[in-house]
Amino acid sequence: MGKIIALANQKGGVGKTTTTINLGASLAALEKKVLIIDADPQANASSGLGIDIRNVDLSVYECLVNGDNLLKAIIPTEVEGLSIVPSHIDLVGAEIEMLNLEEREQILKQLLTPFKEVYDYILIDCSPSLGLITVNALTAADSVLIPVQCEYFALEGISKLLNTIKIIKSKLNPALEIEGFLLTMYDSRLRLANQIYEEVKRHFRELVFTTVIQRNIKLSEAPSYGQPVLLYDSSSKGALNHMQLAAELIEKNK
Repeated sequence: MGKIIALANQKGGVGKTTTTINLGASLAALEKKVLIIDADPQANASSGLGIDIRNVDLSVYECLVNGDNLLKAIIPTEVEGLSIVPSHIDLVGAEIEMLNLEEREQILKQLLTPFKEVYDYILIDCSPSLGLITVNALTAADSVLIPVQCEYFALEGISKLLNTIKIIKSKLNPALEIEGFLLTMYDSRLRLANQIYEEVKRHFRELVFTTVIQRNIKLSEAPSYGQPVLLYDSSSKGALNHMQLAAELIEKNK
């Protein structure tokens, strides 16, 4: 039985999409079958995996709003074992269009549940907002992975997200767990980065992944080539960090 993990943090620019793409590719490299759901209207996870969203006939938008078949929206990527359901800019309007639908918070869960038999991991890349699409993602998920940027305001947004998770748990998805906090854009030379790391560790203890994602130029360059860093430069720090993260996640879920 597969596991659905939402990658969420309503603070933008913390590395959610980068983590989704590269964790997905690394899990696939470790022979897991992985499906990424791009639930962000910016569709960066789709373009970062080489999908030209202008030529996509079926996206997560049609599946959520029109009830189209999710199976038909799945596109294989260059990485063996890794597929994606792409996003579309139309997803911006989906929240309004879904308002009148029955059980509107449960739509994604109903779409994804059958696929837990097919995939080892389903990763949902959430948008940096706590709107209805993100609520759908958290309702569908077994757990939430929270990327935290190693910078001054890092902890500011977390309390809001934790509060949302608490509400989702009490009203929509009692089984929702926190998979872990992942420190991203870490630069060991900066005293501040080390302070943030210590603070997050002090607050959330064993919920913090041992792996940290270091600042890495190859990691930033890879999406512009439509590739995960594992294909772009497999020996780079970014690729090694994400392989380590994938191994840690698999170990944690044994």
